[in-house]
Amino acid sequence: MSEQLTLPAEARERAGKGASRAMRREGRVPAVIYGNKEDPVAIHLEEKALIKMMSNGHFMNSVVMIDIGGAATRTLPKDVQFHPVTDRPMHVDFLRISEHSQVTVAVPIRFVGEEESRGLRRGGVINAVRHELELVCDAAEIPDEIEISLAGLDIGDSLHISAVTLPKGVESAITDRDFTIATIVPSSGSVMEAQDAATEAEVPADEVPATDATRGDEEEDHPAQTQE
Repeated sequence: MSEQLTLPAEARERAGKGASRAMRREGRVPAVIYGNKEDPVAIHLEEKALIKMMSNGHFMNSVVMIDIGGAATRTLPKDVQFHPVTDRPMHVDFLRISEHSQVTVAVPIRFVGEEESRGLRRGGVINAVRHELELVCDAAEIPDEIEISLAGLDIGDSLHISAVTLPKGVESAITDRDFTIATIVPSSGSVMEAQDAATEAEVPADEVPATDATRGDEEEDHPAQTQE
């Protein structure tokens, strides 16, 4: 289960681009808390604390308690805007939730069972179509990651969501199709070798270009005639 995080914040009294730029110069990041049928609340966060929390790899699928002057609000991060050049966080959207709200989150995938995949043992590689799954679950039971086994898969096989066992109470947010998560494909080297072998098999023997060695044999069989 994803851990619960706590992030100190302060209420943001001024809005607008000018006020936001001034906050960023002071090392603060503008943010907003919305949802749960309550009015949006404008806040700002310490940039260093935010970056440190985001570096754990599970920020977007973790419950974050926003502490504003001792009053904590349960939220789920929904969007982080980054500067296109510096990659610094520019703005964060937090969705206000109750303790057992049904939430939709993107949870990372971790593939296991590579040693039990015949395709990988034969030199194939994993073509990961998705690196995370969009899931619906209880806000208090958000998984850190979803383990998906590649055992038994051969080259050319595909792994679909229907073959994945999700934790109890967790469902896929996409229900209208059995989407592909990963496939086992030949490595680029094995594909080129197979193509070369097929090409050689298709070329008739009498069309194979003569080498220096074969030219020498032909000259011995048909020696040049000298003029008397």
